[in-house]
Amino acid sequence: MTSTSRPETASRRRPWRPGPHRPGPGRSGSDRSGSGRLDRWRLARPALAVVFWLALWQAAALAVRSSVLLVGPWQVAVRLGQLAPTVGFWTTVGRTLGRVTLGFVLAALVGVLLAAASAASRWAGALVAPLVATIRSTPVVAFIILLLIWADVAWLATIVSFLMTLPIVHATVLAGIGQRDEALLEMTAVFGVPRRRRLLAVDVPGVLPYFAAACRTGVGQAWKSGIAAEVIGLPSGTIGERLYQGRLFLQTADVLAWTAVVVLVAFVSERLVLAGLHGLERRLSDGPVGSVP
Repeated sequence: MTSTSRPETASRRRPWRPGPHRPGPGRSGSDRSGSGRLDRWRLARPALAVVFWLALWQAAALAVRSSVLLVGPWQVAVRLGQLAPTVGFWTTVGRTLGRVTLGFVLAALVGVLLAAASAASRWAGALVAPLVATIRSTPVVAFIILLLIWADVAWLATIVSFLMTLPIVHATVLAGIGQRDEALLEMTAVFGVPRRRRLLAVDVPGVLPYFAAACRTGVGQAWKSGIAAEVIGLPSGTIGERLYQGRLFLQTADVLAWTAVVVLVAFVSERLVLAGLHGLERRLSDGPVGSVP
């Protein structure tokens, strides 16, 4: 009897679980320090990559030996330091930022509405599909030339960024709607969950990652197309006009400085949009609407 009770007692023994201050089985303190070093490298790797490309840029500028063809990152930084304290610099950045942001926001709203309509009705999808395909296939230069004929140049960046971002949002959100959890949708139909409740508990959380992916691509596309429209249309007091003037007077440092401004502002805009969407996703998952009764 004694020999048979011991295995039973051992089988009922609770499994070992690592405490907050004890390493788990097979994991020593050196393993934890190794993971810490890996985490530090994960943070340092992007910075080292930036330093590498800046060094390569500087080496190329030294090899060219012509400030007209290429200047180094230090000369660009000096030029940015001269531009940044001026009121005209911030006015120019703000004007272009406002127009491109307006085009992106309108594209996001209209793209989501068109995707929802296409998913809800086959007739709506049949009507929207040729329009979106035409916009996606038309070169941005063709739109810019047509808009120079049809519209005021002040609205050029807004309309072009809207047109170039709309197909991205529409296609990605439409794919997200098609990938919603069918089991949750059937459950909400069986229990008669109200439409608004289902929208917040099932539809939006299911589509939000796709919308975030569309925004990640769309922000950069909006900025590239909007700046291209400004360079061609030359609306007064915009980044595109400053880029054109730098090219016209062979001021390469100015061209690269304003290009760096565009890259920085576009990057910050993308981070802010994604942070807002991440906060919305966390709120939906933690709030009362995150569960279906």
